[in-house]
Amino acid sequence: MFKKILVANRGEIAVRVTRGAREMGIETVAVYSEADRTSLHVLLADEAYCIGPAPSVDSYLRIDKIIEVAKKSGAEAVHPGYGFLSESAAFAEALEKEGITFIGATSDNIKAMGDKLNSRELMKKVNVPIVPGSDDAVKDYEEAKVWAEKIGYPIMIKASAGGGGKGIRVVTEEKDLENGFRAAQSEGKNYFGDDRVFMERFIQNPKHIEIQVFGDTHGNVVHLFERECSVQRRHQKIIEEAPSISMPDDVRQKMGEVAVTAAKSINYLGAGTVEFIFDNTTKEFFFMEMNTRLQVEHPVTEAVTGVDLVQEQIRVAYGEPLSVKQEDIKQKGHAIEMRICAEDPTTFLPSAGKILRCRIPQGPFIRWDGYMYQGYEVPIHYDPMIAKLIVWGKDREACIERLKRALSEFSVTGIKSNTILHKNIVDHPKFLDGSYTTQFVDKELVTSDQKTFFKYVNDEVFLIAAAISAYEENKKKQVGNISSMGKWRQVIRQEVLKR
Repeated sequence: MFKKILVANRGEIAVRVTRGAREMGIETVAVYSEADRTSLHVLLADEAYCIGPAPSVDSYLRIDKIIEVAKKSGAEAVHPGYGFLSESAAFAEALEKEGITFIGATSDNIKAMGDKLNSRELMKKVNVPIVPGSDDAVKDYEEAKVWAEKIGYPIMIKASAGGGGKGIRVVTEEKDLENGFRAAQSEGKNYFGDDRVFMERFIQNPKHIEIQVFGDTHGNVVHLFERECSVQRRHQKIIEEAPSISMPDDVRQKMGEVAVTAAKSINYLGAGTVEFIFDNTTKEFFFMEMNTRLQVEHPVTEAVTGVDLVQEQIRVAYGEPLSVKQEDIKQKGHAIEMRICAEDPTTFLPSAGKILRCRIPQGPFIRWDGYMYQGYEVPIHYDPMIAKLIVWGKDREACIERLKRALSEFSVTGIKSNTILHKNIVDHPKFLDGSYTTQFVDKELVTSDQKTFFKYVNDEVFLIAAAISAYEENKKKQVGNISSMGKWRQVIRQEVLKR
């Protein structure tokens, strides 16, 4: 087994991989930007190296710097986590040239599935169902009009190289087609350097279901069942659960088989996720894309199957066969994961700053994957997710009750968090009965006037917030009037305000 690996990431996933490797007796090497000098992943690793200033392009995306540290530290392999370079074929190839193992999919896997148009074509060849849509990239607005006529409204326009909810526009009628087409092109160019877009039918009652797959170098591929990721805001996942309450057993079985077929068709290696759009009315499902990496929501799969996906990644990358066979993998109980973000719950703007105090939920069957701690300064430069709360129960009802209890225990001061949103979600009838779709948050919890006021929020919370806001505003006015006072009164007033 590897003696030392480098974790080419930050935050909670870097902590997760470090802990998984340590349990296997493997030393870990952390890399960090100047803004992450005191981050938890740096403190937990056996070695840590600064690779540049705060911007990701100058640090976590620097392939040359990461390889330099890997060679200097003697790391035999690199785990990329998710995001950053985790789906970079160039990174995988650069490591291979240096004789360093990439703990992830092969560069050919990444190339095959990294482009949505290419992956759709590959899936068609092996009879994996895909959403009806354009055969290739739509070159201009005139061609977009032709395809819109063929597909029928509503339609979805997607950037071919897109991801993370970027480069996607839903168009319900022809008058909005040109603006939607231009916007998707622009986001594709700005975020991914590729303005190619394609069009497909928009499923109006959609569920977002994904299947966890795993392949090794011995030709084995298995699936570890599904995760439902339909609680989203603007195409960004917020909550994930397993198993899906909406999936009939025969559809669940079929979807797993299709995902394995998709993975086998490209000789897939390591952990990957085949994502489907599921029509909750017709019970049809269609291939959307494949993520050639570990997912943010992997803990819910670990909770219901008992398989440690990170350690399995490391073993498979070393050349060992999968430790489980398909018939050994069972779902037990129910698990839900919530993404805890440092952001204002009413505006969704990032909330950076120093954590003055925090209380982490504890108790049976509660897992906390995070990197925040009291005194830590949350930087402004990266994704606002600071932790994931994962809860398991013997069934969905027990899981939700335990989740509510865990949320009631969590508190943080110094920064804002999105837990008020989570509390409203788990109390909502559509979440409780499982009828929620990917449009649930935007339609049910956030008003159309963009003030992001939650309909199901406790009024007392906003009264308290308004009182605090008024107090802070009054305090600022008092500070502004200090100059007109005598020197002695100024000193006294400043001391009072500090308290």
